[in-house]
Amino acid sequence: MTGQGVSVSVVVPVRDDAVALERCLALLARQSLAPLEVVVVDNASSDDSAAVARRWGAVVVAEPRVGIPAAAACGYDAARGTVIARLDADSCPGPDWVATIAARMGAEPGLDALTGVGRFVDLPAGLRAPVCAAYLGAYYGLTRLAAGHTTLWGSSMAVRRAAWLAVRDDVVRDDPEVHDDLDLAFRLGRRHTVRLDRSLRVGVSARSLRGRGQRRRRVERAWRTLRINWAVAPPWERWRASTAARAGRRRVRQAGADA
Repeated sequence: MTGQGVSVSVVVPVRDDAVALERCLALLARQSLAPLEVVVVDNASSDDSAAVARRWGAVVVAEPRVGIPAAAACGYDAARGTVIARLDADSCPGPDWVATIAARMGAEPGLDALTGVGRFVDLPAGLRAPVCAAYLGAYYGLTRLAAGHTTLWGSSMAVRRAAWLAVRDDVVRDDPEVHDDLDLAFRLGRRHTVRLDRSLRVGVSARSLRGRGQRRRRVERAWRTLRINWAVAPPWERWRASTAARAGRRRVRQAGADA
């Protein structure tokens, strides 16, 4: 279905995560605005993730190359909507998640990508929101310094299909040790507008942060993603270009106001 002149496809990469996927798809089935489609990317699962997806009426596409970069890109390629939304299998979207994306993208034609926030659903109740806020605050703050602009969080985000098509040949697909959401944000770069919307909220599991090994792996992936993209343009060049782009947009708005 459509909202505000846009159609929203929801992409969910999954690998051996049938239980979490079932919950995610059940929540997507209760959206106040139904998405055009839900595309589940089966990333070489050995459990019944694909069967769960089909039971909920999702479009299932297979990506045999193991790794979220390959799986996410495969899903974006398959999506038919004018806006491609993204959740992880353990994401728990609220009932207006799709509607929020459709309304924001429909109201702002110049907006190319949208990213959200969340809370950890499997921590003690009093810690769920503040711990996730601290984690995402650090993530968005540090990656903005690294990229020169707002970045993306794969557990709750959306990108206009036209923007994806513009960068699809540039993103890293074959390296599973890259953060695909951060890499996509770098590739969108100053040519596209990315905004953080704090009303685009989901619940997520804190499992990716549990254990020293998991945390170390995430940091190593972050540095790898940064090194790959800084080889294209270092952060000071990105900041200089972003500042110039913002100044140009301000001049255009001012000219329109004075006309």
